[in-house]
Amino acid sequence: MVSEMDKSWMHSDRRSKAYEFGVEAFLNFAVENLLTTTHIRCPCVKCVNLKLFGVGIIRDHVYFNGIDQSYKNWTFHGEPWEATTNASRNVEEDDGHSRYSFVSEEIDMDDNDFGDFGSDPYEFANVIGDGDQPVYPGCRKYTKLSALVKLYNLKAKHGMSDVCFTELLILQGDLLPEGNTIPTSMYEAKKTLCALGLSYEKMHACPNDCILYRKEYEDSTNCPTCGISRWKEGKDSILKEGVPAKVVWYFPPIPRFKRMFQSHETAKSLTWHAARKSIDGQMSHPADSPSWKLLDDKWPEFGNEPRNLRLALSSDGFNPHSSLSSRYSCWPVILVTYNLPPWLCMKRKFMMLTLLISGPKQPGNDIDVYLEPLIDDLKSLWVGIRGVYDAHNGEYFTLRAALMWTINDFPAYGNLSGCVVKGYKACPICGDDTPSHRLKNGHKICYIGHRKWLPINHPYRRQRAAFNGKPEYGIPPEPLTGEEVLHMVENGDRVCWKKKSIFFDLEYWKYLPVRHALDVMHIEKNVCDSIIGTLLEIPGKNKDGIAARLDLLNMGVKTDLQPEYGERRTRLPPGPWNLSRAEKREVCNSFYDSRLLGLKSHDCHTLMQQLLPVAIRSVLEKPARIVLVPKVCIAERYIAEEAVEFCTQHLSDVSTVGVPSSQKMGVSKPLSGCTVSVVDQDLLNQAHLYVLENTEEVLPYIEQHMIHIKTAYPKFRKRTKWLQDKHNSTFIQWLRFKFKVNLRKTIMRIRKFKVASSWSKHGSALYRSYLIKGIKFNIKAQDDVADNSK
Repeated sequence: MVSEMDKSWMHSDRRSKAYEFGVEAFLNFAVENLLTTTHIRCPCVKCVNLKLFGVGIIRDHVYFNGIDQSYKNWTFHGEPWEATTNASRNVEEDDGHSRYSFVSEEIDMDDNDFGDFGSDPYEFANVIGDGDQPVYPGCRKYTKLSALVKLYNLKAKHGMSDVCFTELLILQGDLLPEGNTIPTSMYEAKKTLCALGLSYEKMHACPNDCILYRKEYEDSTNCPTCGISRWKEGKDSILKEGVPAKVVWYFPPIPRFKRMFQSHETAKSLTWHAARKSIDGQMSHPADSPSWKLLDDKWPEFGNEPRNLRLALSSDGFNPHSSLSSRYSCWPVILVTYNLPPWLCMKRKFMMLTLLISGPKQPGNDIDVYLEPLIDDLKSLWVGIRGVYDAHNGEYFTLRAALMWTINDFPAYGNLSGCVVKGYKACPICGDDTPSHRLKNGHKICYIGHRKWLPINHPYRRQRAAFNGKPEYGIPPEPLTGEEVLHMVENGDRVCWKKKSIFFDLEYWKYLPVRHALDVMHIEKNVCDSIIGTLLEIPGKNKDGIAARLDLLNMGVKTDLQPEYGERRTRLPPGPWNLSRAEKREVCNSFYDSRLLGLKSHDCHTLMQQLLPVAIRSVLEKPARIVLVPKVCIAERYIAEEAVEFCTQHLSDVSTVGVPSSQKMGVSKPLSGCTVSVVDQDLLNQAHLYVLENTEEVLPYIEQHMIHIKTAYPKFRKRTKWLQDKHNSTFIQWLRFKFKVNLRKTIMRIRKFKVASSWSKHGSALYRSYLIKGIKFNIKAQDDVADNSK
């Protein structure tokens, strides 16, 4: 009944349980009295019932801004005018304990539902409450929280040490008026942000990768498998009790998934896959994959809920010490959420770091030991996590998630799947049917059956000299299913398999058609290195040598390239791939000038794949300023980034740590003085033609010009190269004439097209440094004398 509504919570502390239950009671009351729309008026102190929002946004506003305490009669939310007196009377009569019991039953909440932000359920509300406090009395631009986030961004941007940041905070506090809320130390600032961030678990591990000291081994001091001590051994061979010999950092994914749904925009994006329009016969998103459809068909209760998450896992080793220790290997394990649209799922904020395995050596096949806590959480996510709040729909639901596949290079593929990656049966798809051949002189195993996957009438199948000297009439083998692989490893068939992968502990894993995928990025890079190493004859990377030539001779392939033995040395006849000294110098000069001519879309794709490792490595390696403990820096920086990232969703004019300011994105301007140079007419025409052919409005005229050339020169209409050369040499003049003729018919022309087709000037401004859409570009000479690290 309306007369029983209690409004005393409006005057309570926002950190109290009474305030939280009161907010839920108010929202339930407002939703029950909703008549025409799904949006209701927001009663916070900033909106004062002037703006309409969904329930989730209103809940956030009421916590962050506070409710308007002058709004005593909820007339905008269904309460009649006479309810005020009754409500006040009930405040006096209620005992203060049972009055909110019906709220708890209605929304089915318990203490665990408030535990997303730390061990104290109200620590988050406490920090957000501080966000309302001005940074000093009378300040309207900055609050305590927004000022702290801004300062933390400066620390990250300029690489300030903790001591430097502490001194800056002290100076800021002295400069501001008395009563300011600026923290006095790095520790105090970090403590404030940690309340917003999500924690990680630091687990001890056996140095030999036998066990994690958790569950039944939590109190053990020696490994039950190998007997080695849990503690680190000092230089004097004395154990340092309390100092672990090896550590793994675990970032639990469940609270992070909960936080994703607490953001209104992110929660909306997590159901994008269900509303998208699929194209028949084309795979434009993982939702079109057989694995996605199998989960929907085999477990319809899972597939019918679009908020259930589909995940991918990736892991690889990197050296956090840079050149200080070339053999040190630290392994991060990252989860990617495929529910998001393609332009979001690969962004840094949605690439979730879940494990950070310390070195110095890679875990190898024992990586399953470190994956145990993650697999436990994935099991829980498959069963379902109750009480997850969806800010977009304004409701609680049961969250489930499934891991669809892993993505790695081939060595890590073997570590995660348990298959062998070298030897006669190293193909995890073919298994015992792997076509392999041992090179007598190269002493390596090569795999020569790739032509089986070509169409049966493909000409490559009949070619001998270009491959292994034999035609190929075989058909591709059927890929092993997960159930077949599980049966093999459980029955001791360890020829192709070294272990039972821990991923088989997941109920659905054995049914997935694709469980492990190869990262094309690594493969393309390795192939590119081998090709360039062979072309330029780079020592250590050249695949052409005496052993390779002798193996070709043994297979009866390219016998004209067999080594020629002389009295003093053995000569290798030049092959079609060998470059002369002048050709090598020309290739190297092109790379030195950073010019790659004739790029097509697939070339750009290759460059992207090769540049991507640099981007990922920089994200993981850059924070390691303290080279003595880089793993700790990475872990601490990751949770600090999470905290600041979360603040950016609720505080205006605050940017994310490590991401360029949005004010610079899209900006193009010179960063140095210019020199004017007179350009040759031929070079000017090439540049002008490039601009025209990359202007969308000109594309129809390019087609018209090609038709014009074919009509004027019918004898050459089938000679593609001649037509292209003729087009390049005459298109600019033809377009100018075409433009003048059309201008007489149509006076209004778009300015962009007019400028593009007009006469180009011979003078050009040359800059040593330029900012293009927020990205800084330098010429090589500028890089030699300037720091371009930022």
